[in-house]
Amino acid sequence: MPLYEYHCDRCGEFDAWRTIAQRDASMYCPTCQEVAKRIFSPPNINLNVGSFQSRKGDAKEPKLVTRSREPDKPRYQSQANGRPWAISHTPPTY
Repeated sequence: MPLYEYHCDRCGEFDAWRTIAQRDASMYCPTCQEVAKRIFSPPNINLNVGSFQSRKGDAKEPKLVTRSREPDKPRYQSQANGRPWAISHTPPTY
């Protein structure tokens, strides 16, 4: 159910949860029971806080990360046999 905003001439603005079928029906102010007029309010959409600009408010270029040296040993090394999972499955020699 969407939340709609209404404006009462006496009391000011208020919100009301209504079905889409009721959106055009008359809404009465909850305090003074006068007919209130529905006002347009844009939807509140938040697409990730830092997705479009930095937290400081100014968009900057992304920082380029470089390595000062290569690692001593690679993280994944190939095995000498080629297939380490098949060591016990070698065919027997006669």
